[in-house]
Amino acid sequence: MENKPADLNPAVMLTEDLLLHHVADNVELLNTLPEEEAAELVGRLPAERAVEILDQPEFAMAPDIIRLLAPAQAAALLAAMSADRAVDVFHHLEASERAGLLDRLDPETRASIERLLVYPPNTAGSIMTTEFVSVPSTWTVGQTLQYIREVERSRETIYAIYVLDPQSKRLLQAVPLRRLITAQSDAPILSAARPYAPIMTTPLTDREEVARLFRKYDLLAVPVVDTAGRVLGIVTVDDAIDAMLEESTEDVQKFGGVAALERPYMQIGFAQMLGKRAGWLCILFVSEMLTASAMQHFESELEKALVLTLFIPLIMSSGGNSGSQATSLLIRSLALGELQLRDWWRVVLRELPTGMVLGSILGAIGLLRIGLWQTFGLYDYGEHWVLVGFTVAATLIGIVTFGSLSGSMLPFALQRLRLDPASASAPFVATLVDVTGLVIYFSVATIILRGTLL
Repeated sequence: MENKPADLNPAVMLTEDLLLHHVADNVELLNTLPEEEAAELVGRLPAERAVEILDQPEFAMAPDIIRLLAPAQAAALLAAMSADRAVDVFHHLEASERAGLLDRLDPETRASIERLLVYPPNTAGSIMTTEFVSVPSTWTVGQTLQYIREVERSRETIYAIYVLDPQSKRLLQAVPLRRLITAQSDAPILSAARPYAPIMTTPLTDREEVARLFRKYDLLAVPVVDTAGRVLGIVTVDDAIDAMLEESTEDVQKFGGVAALERPYMQIGFAQMLGKRAGWLCILFVSEMLTASAMQHFESELEKALVLTLFIPLIMSSGGNSGSQATSLLIRSLALGELQLRDWWRVVLRELPTGMVLGSILGAIGLLRIGLWQTFGLYDYGEHWVLVGFTVAATLIGIVTFGSLSGSMLPFALQRLRLDPASASAPFVATLVDVTGLVIYFSVATIILRGTLL
């Protein structure tokens, strides 16, 4: 076996190694390298492979690579990339960098990218591509197949062929490739279409709604049309999946009390990471101060019955947990379109008995625990231990019910205010229930223990 020269440049060796592996493996490796090293490797690769890598949404460093490459090479790669992915890269560049690269693109590519750049982020227009196959309705199946052979390499997908009115260019039908190749060659193209109108969307439709279309109708691509029904572009299934993953990631981060991260964890700078986390922590800290205020309000009750303080963590955590459960269930249901704003009352009717039953289960466990500890001498809760047990049990019923109701209604309230329901983070719900939990606890204690401990 021939050995490679000892003085061979490691970058050259790694470049050759990249060509021997799948593009997904290339992306996985490059994402672990420093930006400068990754840019050097991409710059050494053949243009076709470099474009394949840059076209992968998983390649988080694509904007940085474009920024570090020589302007001429960067522009050439951008021109060869799919339009939607190139637009995504442009969105992450500074205005001056964007203008310099646009000036180097050919007029057709530049016009295509500039059209897509005007659409707001997270809309169908922002993730669509203009590289699709369309034919006039006057063509035959044979003409369409021949045309696909000629343009296939310059189109992102050919799984659906869009049939347009020859005069108005309005979308008439979407013909799946499978039906096309099984149709008679001399038959009209419209004869291969399905009997119902094509599923389509508008450029300002939220990308989550577009993703629901893919799931509902089992599609590979959705045409994006203007008000006149002319096709502006298409959203492909891989773009929809990427959008769903990004939305899910943002929801998980927000639900954990962190502002959404636009880049992978290891690529977020220290100062930026502090900014993403400090805001929520400060808000939650200030909110928790209300808990201290509530305890101060019931200071006299605490002095008379110190035994009540033993169960404060139990009461607070149970309410917070029930609220977080309900919030996570409702956020997901709203995101999947299983529930609408008008369904809030149905959720109330469901969560109210659910919270009461769950609270009763926890209350029974709490009462049993106090009884066992008192009976076996593990702890002396005093002569009124039975009343203390019923106080804890009744409070758990109330706080778990309240947690379930507030946790389920908060996502509805946020969506009604046109805010992301995922902003109803678990820490926020827990904090809300903590404060009210103390009020419920001591109110119940005042009623049950009046004349005994209080």
